[in-house]
Parts: sequence; structure tokens; C-alpha cells
Amino acid sequence: MVISHRSRKPLPRRAALLAAAGLLGGLLAAPAVTAAAGTPEACSAADADIYRPPDRATAAPGAVVACRKVDSLPMVIGGPALNAWKVQYGSTDGRGRPVSVVGTVVVPQKPWTGPGERPLVAFVPGTLGIGGQCAFSRQLAGQYQDAYEGPNIAALLNAGYALAATDGQGYMDGQVHPYASGAEAGHAALDMARAASRVPGTGVSPDARVGIWGYSEGGSGSLWAAQLARSYAPGLKVVGAASGGIPADLKQVASNLDGQFFAGFLVDAFIGLSVTHPDMPFDDLLNDSGRKAVKDAESLCALGTVSRFPLARIEQYTKDGLTLDRIYALRGSDGTTWGDAVEANKLGVGVGTPGSGARYEIGFPVFQYRGLLDEVIPAQMASATRRAYCDAGITTRWAPYVGDHLTGDAQAVGDVVHWLGDRFDGKADTGNC
Repeated sequence: MVISHRSRKPLPRRAALLAAAGLLGGLLAAPAVTAAAGTPEACSAADADIYRPPDRATAAPGAVVACRKVDSLPMVIGGPALNAWKVQYGSTDGRGRPVSVVGTVVVPQKPWTGPGERPLVAFVPGTLGIGGQCAFSRQLAGQYQDAYEGPNIAALLNAGYALAATDGQGYMDGQVHPYASGAEAGHAALDMARAASRVPGTGVSPDARVGIWGYSEGGSGSLWAAQLARSYAPGLKVVGAASGGIPADLKQVASNLDGQFFAGFLVDAFIGLSVTHPDMPFDDLLNDSGRKAVKDAESLCALGTVSRFPLARIEQYTKDGLTLDRIYALRGSDGTTWGDAVEANKLGVGVGTPGSGARYEIGFPVFQYRGLLDEVIPAQMASATRRAYCDAGITTRWAPYVGDHLTGDAQAVGDVVHWLGDRFDGKADTGNC
């Protein structure tokens, strides 16, 4: 059983216990599914089964491994009457290896009266922290409360759209969330959209038009999903992607966070990248404070992370007082540097229109936005991401809001839902490059 993508020398006993418990639990309480076909016999899995990773992940991308009906979503205040399901589904990590992920499918009870099939929005949540209890599916269902995007979900449902909200990889038992890792986030979002139609009772059509939306960490994940959609999930009918507060260049974000109020997000990012790059030096770099920081971060959600690490500098957690630049120069066993690993997650590189031969071909409009007072995402980085998309010929709409990082998300909700609605209706967008 894969507990995480790296082993932790300080925590062998915990990993062994979790592995044994997960294996025993899987033998005693296997969910009723036909995973190979990607269609469960019934959504009758226990809640614990949803978060228990299989002994060996084999499900195809978007295949349903386990599901259960959710009675209510207390976090979604002001939404319509709805039906909801927690879902464990197949996806792949950044190296193409099968993994299981958890997410939530939500459908308004009111019948869809618009043209065609009910549209589907693949929603990627913003930063939640990397503790297991922080999973978006748990928070939506009221099992923990630290997330802030209930109004976003309510607005989509009130517009009549179905929702496929991924937790993102690494929120299952014994795992560590690969925070800030682009391919993992993009795959998880796209596979959640594919899984939505395979959950019995949702009524979601595999031919539904799909929109993608996310802010902050979700802004990165949604834009990665947009870049990967054509090559990774060509069967999805993606018509547009809205991404706000985008941490598009992790090096710039890291420099902006180091020693500042939101430094906890930088701690989470290095932990997340160590999950996806297990051959890179990490554990051996840490001093006692660093090991304690990692242990704490892996138990905290967003607010706890911010309050635990205000003004922290990365060098205080390493044996040799390593700065960001010195860490970037360190090499793994294959010669890759930490700088290479970070740069690989930069958005807007290698993008182009269909037929351009670009690595990431995008054939639908994108909507990018930010708060003008954003203290997390540097203004020049947001402008550079917009320019990269515009210069590549991708239809790009840009909108600024008079808010900081958190309030910028809330201010954009109405505009994003309206913009997605126009895409679902087949209306053209010329962008505003």
C-alpha cells in the first residue's frame, strides 16, 4: 500500500501502522463496486471506505472505485435542494502512475430546462492545508470547517449546473497532499469530471459541456487542467476555464512568501513537491525545527497553517540555514535540481492553440482574474501569465477586482458563473488581450 510518494525516516512506525490498518480495513470492508468498468453497483460504501486507498491502485482515470450518498452539504449555504455523492475515483500522478482520489459530485434536484444536457463544472478548491481532515469533500459534508468557497458552490448550483469537485490527490488515509504540483492537480480535476457521469443516480451525461473553475491553489489546478485537457482527457467537452489568484510561477510566489505573513503556504509547497519528487533531498536537509514544522504542517488546515508559520523563513528549518536559492541548486539522484522541479510547475509555458504544435494546446477561452490588493500573488506574475496566454493566441479574458487574495475570490463569483453560463450557451468570447 502506498502511504505517500516518499518515505519519511522520522516516521516509520506511523507509516507502518497506517499501512497495516489500511490493508486490514480493505480486506474487511471492500466497497461494492466494479472498478474495472468504472461503474459501481450501488453507492453503498461506508464513509471510511471512501478515504481508504486501495492496496494497489489500478482503476482507470475517471473510473469510480467507491461512492456513497451524502445527506447534506452544510457548507453550501443558500444553495438549492440538491443530491450529493462522495466518490473515490481513479486518476494518475505526474509520472503517469495510477492513484486514487476523492471528490464530490453535486446535482440540483430541480430538472435542467436549458439546452442540451445539464452542464458540469469541474471545481478545484483553493488552499485548504494538507492535513487529512482538510479534504474538501469532508468540509463540504460538514465533517470539518475551514474552507471558504461555499458561496461559489451555491452560485453554480443555483444556476442549475452540476458540480464535480475534486479534493485533489493525497487526502486519503496516510497520504500527503502534493500541494502546488500542477500535473497532479490537473489530472485530479479532469478525472473527477469524467467520474461524475459514472456515479449512479447523478444523471450527469458523459456528453455534458464542461467548465473548469478554481482560485488560488485552485487557480493553478484549474489552469493546469485547462492546459492538460486536450491531451489527457480529450473526451471531455471543455468549453472554458476560469482561474483566479493563480500561483503561476512558484519561484516568484516563494520569494514573495518567505519571511512574510503567509509563509505557511511556502512550507506546504516544499512538502508537496517532496511528495512528487521523492528522489530529491528533503528529509536530510531538515533540522529539528524543520522536522517539527513538517509534522505540524501535515496536521493543519489553512487557518492553522497561517497561524503556525507567520514570518517564517525557509532557512530556519534546515541544518545549514539554506536559503531558497541554495535549495534550488541542490540535485537529486538523477541530476534534477530543486530549481528544475519548481520550474516544471510554471504555467503559461509551452501553451498554444489547436494545431500549433505546442505542448499544451487549448481550444477554448480562459478567464483569468485577481484582486488588485493581493498580498500572496505578485502583480507582475499575474500580468506575465496573462501575456503568455495572449501571445500564444489563446482567447483570454482578464478582470481585476478591488480586493486582497481572499476577498478577490468572493468578488468574482457572479462574473465567473455568468461567464461560464455564456460558454455553456455557446456564445463566443473574443477576450480582452
